[in-house]
Order: sequence, then structure tokens, then C-alpha cells
Amino acid sequence: MLRGVFESGRPLTYVRTSEELRAARLLSEAARRLFPDQPSPVWTWSLTEGFRNGDGETVPGTRSALEALEFVSACGQPGIFHLKDFHEPLRESAEVRRRLRDLYASCHDRRKFVVITSPVRSIPDEVERSVIFVELRPPDVVELAGFLRDELNQSASPAAAGALGQETLYLLARALQGLTLDEARYALRRALASGRAMGPDWIPFLLEEKRFLVNRSGVIEFISDSKTLGEIGGLEGLKKWLIERRKLFQLRDSVSAEIVPKGVLLMGIPGCGKSLAVKAIASQFELPLYRVDMIEIFSGRHGKPEGAFVEACRMLEDMAPAVLWFDEIEMGITSTDSGGEQGRIFAFFLTWMQEKTRGLFVAATANRIDLLPAEMIRKGRFDEVFFVDLPLDDERVEIFKIHLDRRGVDSSAFDLKQLSGFTNGWAGAEIEQCVVSAITKARIEDRELAEQDLVTMAVSIVPLSRTMKEQINHIRQWAFERAARASPRAADR
Repeated sequence: MLRGVFESGRPLTYVRTSEELRAARLLSEAARRLFPDQPSPVWTWSLTEGFRNGDGETVPGTRSALEALEFVSACGQPGIFHLKDFHEPLRESAEVRRRLRDLYASCHDRRKFVVITSPVRSIPDEVERSVIFVELRPPDVVELAGFLRDELNQSASPAAAGALGQETLYLLARALQGLTLDEARYALRRALASGRAMGPDWIPFLLEEKRFLVNRSGVIEFISDSKTLGEIGGLEGLKKWLIERRKLFQLRDSVSAEIVPKGVLLMGIPGCGKSLAVKAIASQFELPLYRVDMIEIFSGRHGKPEGAFVEACRMLEDMAPAVLWFDEIEMGITSTDSGGEQGRIFAFFLTWMQEKTRGLFVAATANRIDLLPAEMIRKGRFDEVFFVDLPLDDERVEIFKIHLDRRGVDSSAFDLKQLSGFTNGWAGAEIEQCVVSAITKARIEDRELAEQDLVTMAVSIVPLSRTMKEQINHIRQWAFERAARASPRAADR
């Protein structure tokens, strides 16, 4: 990208990046191609050291911003002049801005290129039309694969690194996507220190660095609590859909973008497994899971909500492939305030869902489905909209079995069909609480769990379907013609 900017002849470039070393390396590579016969074609300036040439020798009298620009103007040879953090003097001094505009004219068509690098974008209006802005995004999978190969040759046994297959190398590189090269280096060192065999066993250690990165943002959470489809009771329609789409998603780089799964919206009754299903999606697709916290986005602690939301979505695109979870999406992304900030966020979200990278799968959950606008649930935004209803008889039996077995209790010793009869109209979360409460009672009395403990707890719990009967009926009626059933026989109630 930078080489193309230079070849176009533009004398002033502003690069937003926090990776100074990577930017300097890219400038050096571009300079070697542009000026093959020149020994030191890159000059580097900072406020603390002034200008240095490619050999590291300092240039006296170039510490101030104005002196630096005077040096560029007076320099009689072509080259690249790298100005680090020049946004500060540019913002604070009208004289510096004027001198930079003069420099634009004097460097034009003389093969002298001024490149400002900064972690923030701060381009004054006076020079905005004279400067081309470039955002240096985190390295892609090809650059990361090359980086891994070089680092492993230096850090590990060259023979072992050489034996690492191309497929495994790119698998590790994809796990590092979204990180800077420095962050990728720290992740790689953590994997090396683990003592695990070089290969797929390193992925959890590489993803740990991503967890640090997204948690630092304050609005994105890395979810490490993975679940499998086998840990979900029922929802066979949803499970079948996910199993079928998994292969398409894994082939995303070799098939048409139109058929690559974009995402799924799970809506329905609280406590019936929507969040659990999202965790299982990430496990089924073998991808890390990130949750966007809409409450934090609208808290104001991270700047304007609109900017925080856009930045979060773009950060996660850099980290693709991944599963992105919008929990209770109806509480943060609505079209009710079309002219306000929520309306703008909603408009951005609709466009983003259409155009986002194909390596990002969006899983959204919603309880108040009547708040969801029609634009969000129409085909094309999400691949499918599933309605998650209260579990059926055989699904409740399966849920009881899952929760008993997970807690080390032999489920075959209980009449689960009888228990299912006591829990008609229960949500999966209520069944789990029944099991937990019964086990707790048995442990307090220092004895094994008995079937009567489960029956006693089942009789004492008032399910949500009874206390909120009208609201649940409203949810079902609303979803009847608007969503696919996550359980195939849910329509036969």
C-alpha cells in the first residue's frame, strides 16, 4: 500500500499506527525498491533525537519540528523522511502547518516523501487536502505466517521449525490475526514456554494474548467457557443447521461470498439455552468467541457510543476468523431513535452485516423480540432467525440427563420421564436450578442424591411460563411466522 502511495508521487502521507517498528520496516522495504542505488534512503525523526539517517547517525540542529522540515526542504537527494508522532507539533503550531504546506510544493515531483506516523489521527484542516491518510491495519495471515517462520527459526530448533507444515503454520497465523507483530511475538514466546509440541496445541496460548487485547478495550469480552453441541438438550433444528453450515464456513476462502454463513439470530424465551447455543457455535466452528458489551458501549466511559461501537466492530474484523456475540441485541441496537445515536448505530450495523469480512460469524441473542425492527430480521442480514421455545418432553429428559451427568450423578438411576412430567412448561435454566438445589440439599444432609429430592424441588419451583404466561404467549405469537423453530416439533405444541 505504501509503495503504491509513493509511486503515485504524493509527497505527504499520514499513517495511523501504533507499530512504529513495523512501519519503519515497511518504509525501508519500499525505499529499497524505489531507490535501489541509494545507500541510506530513509531518514527518521523524533522530537527527542532529531533526524537520523539509515545508518543511525544523528543530524545536528534538527530537534525541533521546524528544523526538521527545514532539513527536508534543504536535503538535496531523494528519499523517505519518517516523522514519528509529528501530529503534536502539527496540531499546536500554525507555523509548522504553514511550513508543511510549503514543503508539499517544494517536494512535489522531486521523489522526496514525508511520512508522518502516529497512533492517533490528528490532521488539521489546513493540510488535510495535501496529506493522504493511510491506516496501517494489523498484519494479515500471510505476513503473520512469514513472521512466525522467521521467529521460530530464531527461537526454536531450526529443524523443528522447518518440519512445521504450511497448513499448520497458517493455522497458527490465523490464531494470531488481529494482533500487532509485537503482541504476536509475546504470544509466541508464551507458547514456546509452555513446553507443548509445536503445532495446534499452541493455539490456546496464542489466543491468550487476544484475550488481553480485547479485555483492554473495555467493551469486548473474550469468552473462554466453551460448550459443545452435546451439552445442549434439544434444539435439534438449530444443531442440524450449524453442522451443515460448518463446512461452508470452513471453505469460506474458496467458495462464493454469497453462500458463506454470515450469522444467526437466536430469539425466544429467557433461560432456554440461547447463550449456551452461542458458546456451542464457537466450539462447533472451532473459533474463538468474543462478546460485545452494549451496556459498556452506551456507558460513555469509552467515548461516544457510536465511535466505540464502530471501533469494536472493526477491531473484531481484524481478529477474524471468530464468532462475535451480541447478547440481548434488542437493548442496544434499535431503530426507534432514527435521528439519534442509537439510530446511527443501527444503520451502521445493518450495512456492516452486509459488508463485513467473511471470516466473522455473528451470533446474536434476543429476549424482547417485539423490539426488533423488521430490517434486522429480514433475510440477508442473518442467514437464519431461530425461535427458541420452552423444551418439549423428550428435550427436558435430555436436559435433566446432561445436568446430572455433568455433576457426577448417574442419571440412569432416575426415572427422568417421570421428572419430565413434573416439569412441564419449564425452561432449561429452571431444570438446571432444580438439579443444583436438590444436590445442595443432599450434600447438606451428607447423603447421596435421591429421586425424591428432585421431585420435591420440582414441586416447589414456580416456572416462568406460569408467572409470565401472557408475555410468553405474546412472544410465541410474534415469532410464529417470523422465525424458524430451533426444535423441529415446537410447532406441534
